[in-house]
Amino acid sequence: MNTIAAASGNRHKILEIEEIMKNFGYHVISRHEAGVPDDLEIKETGDTFEENSRIKAEAVMKITGMPAIADDSGLVTDALDGAPGVYSARFAGEPCDDEKNNDRLLRLLAGVPYEKRTARFVSVITLVRPGKAPLTARGECEGHILFERRGNGGFGYDPLFLPVESEYTFAEISQEEKNRISHRARALRSLAEQLRGEES
Repeated sequence: MNTIAAASGNRHKILEIEEIMKNFGYHVISRHEAGVPDDLEIKETGDTFEENSRIKAEAVMKITGMPAIADDSGLVTDALDGAPGVYSARFAGEPCDDEKNNDRLLRLLAGVPYEKRTARFVSVITLVRPGKAPLTARGECEGHILFERRGNGGFGYDPLFLPVESEYTFAEISQEEKNRISHRARALRSLAEQLRGEES
């Protein structure tokens, strides 16, 4: 089984990536397990999910010498001209706080009717390996932003996001169901197809 270092320090993201990638023969370890210093902050200076994903993956590969995988993801809300976008994790400012981010999103959408609260989660996954060209895959999950939180699972904006495929928010569905329909799951499936293509 191939081992990949995850650029993320977010345990939820690592578990999602591991749960899906293990089906394709890849074992994902955290950046800490790969030897990346805990206090190292990788500056996400890109203007797009693609740029930030590659910046993070390349930084981890440079430090560890191992293949590295990075996810840059966020929520894109139509009524807010795409916000919070690449600033999703720090939408309400530092220090990062899911509750504050959700509160700010609800405040900004106050008065916006349900049919105009369309949004999508976007995930861009980049896999970098020494001596090989980077692989990048994008996944999106369409839905709506609710008027109040529902559910206790998930993380980030999950309690407010109702995907079109379900009657339940990302915070209400099982991890297995989320791994089937989420933006990250779709990006990882696309990445897996690219990896299969390399082998054929």
